[in-house]
Amino acid sequence: MGQKINPLGFRLGTTQSHHSLWFAQAKNYPAGLQEDQKIRNFVKKYVEKNIPQSAGTLGLARIEILKRIDVLCVIMFIGFPNLVIEKKPLNIQEFQRNLQKEFIKEFHYITQKLNYVKLTIAIKKIAKPYGNPNIIAEFIAEQLKNRVSFRKAMKKAVELTQKEGTKGIQVQISGRIGGKEIARVEWVREGRVPLQTIRAKIGYCSYTARTIYGVLGIKIWIFK
Repeated sequence: MGQKINPLGFRLGTTQSHHSLWFAQAKNYPAGLQEDQKIRNFVKKYVEKNIPQSAGTLGLARIEILKRIDVLCVIMFIGFPNLVIEKKPLNIQEFQRNLQKEFIKEFHYITQKLNYVKLTIAIKKIAKPYGNPNIIAEFIAEQLKNRVSFRKAMKKAVELTQKEGTKGIQVQISGRIGGKEIARVEWVREGRVPLQTIRAKIGYCSYTARTIYGVLGIKIWIFK
């Protein structure tokens, strides 16, 4: 029986850092963890809601949360910040202000309970977006929803990743691929992906794609 572990948790403290930076007492830790998940879900839904279908995806790679004594900081790492939002040129400052207003309305109880004096929402651009596993997974999911062949989608994702100068990539799709009655697993790998080497900088993502045939699971491993 194989022993499986998350590649990111396996490398915490060596090549991987935490996406949430805060301290809490043991009794308050579960509540803080749930708040982080609610914040991330809210930001993702807001981004999806404010992007027209023609623009595809904004390329939200990850969301980092920093909690200090009186400051709550949410940092969004985005691959393509120049896309069109609501058929107008994207104004980063305006987008930040609108998101901040909606955030305060949604999480007013958090700011009251934790006495946060200042709330900041920052947006940072990723230099090589297609070298990020989350963006590649979103790209594949969008292709599958548009009924593109899964082999063609995986091949295109591998090509985009290799152009960013990565050393290797592995893509795995599982479920009712192509609308078949029996679920199966298909995968492709290019280059080196040393999963057992702790010092290897591995990017990992597990993504769910909801298609007309059912739910497909997408997993991406990228050796940077």
